[in-house]
Amino acid sequence: MFTAWGADVGQASIATAMAGSKGSSRRGAGEWAAPFREGLADGLPIALGYLAVSFSLGIAAKMAGLSLGQGVLVSFLCNASAGEYAGFTLVAAHAGYLELAAMMLVANALYLLMGCVLSQRFASDTPLWMRALIAFDNTDEIFAVNIAQRGDVRPARALGTMVLPLIGWAGGAALGMVVGSVLPSLVVQALSVSLFGMFLAVIIPPARENHAVAGVVAVSFAASLAASVAPLVSGLSEGVRTILLTVLTSCGAAVLFPVTPEAPETAGTEEVQA
Repeated sequence: MFTAWGADVGQASIATAMAGSKGSSRRGAGEWAAPFREGLADGLPIALGYLAVSFSLGIAAKMAGLSLGQGVLVSFLCNASAGEYAGFTLVAAHAGYLELAAMMLVANALYLLMGCVLSQRFASDTPLWMRALIAFDNTDEIFAVNIAQRGDVRPARALGTMVLPLIGWAGGAALGMVVGSVLPSLVVQALSVSLFGMFLAVIIPPARENHAVAGVVAVSFAASLAASVAPLVSGLSEGVRTILLTVLTSCGAAVLFPVTPEAPETAGTEEVQA
């Protein structure tokens, strides 16, 4: 009798433990599913914008001589329009691997700072591999969405935000390369004008708001033209000239036009003191 009673108690305990385990796993999955879906919704409009921008980069990759697989792989691993465009420019100029690596480091240095800022918004127990995975696609727009969250950045939502933009960026590049392969060369060269349109869309708004930015852009154009004909510099490869001009122009702008942090609002404090 006691043996049967003990067996029943043991079976009941096992069933209770199993039910609790299933319940906790469901809660764990639910805690990840809801923020992940929110991230997917946040990333949808970003993906649509990336689809149009990366289409132009796909044409640039085709004109640089990359195959469809190579162009899509580059766009999947490098979600940065400026860095990717600079890379395709150097590839077309037959630059070496060291020049490409140096250019990518200079062009994408901004994301190092953005990654440091975003890392401060994670909970302290967020594992390093999770932080690295989210940093893989920490673009300007995705960074803005993540940093706008209240409280700690939830890894599930951050991962959900990057899924569709990553697909949109690589998909747009693939579409651009396919179109570049099908259309005649003259039409492809005409479509490449969209790259200059993308460039103008990037630099004109901040240049109109800030005269210092406009001046730096004008100096960059003039320096690029001068470097192409200067006796001591024109002999260098296009990749080396681009890297040198980028570093010199950026350092000069940082010295001449330093960005000062905005003063905190004190209106509320003044009212309290009054």
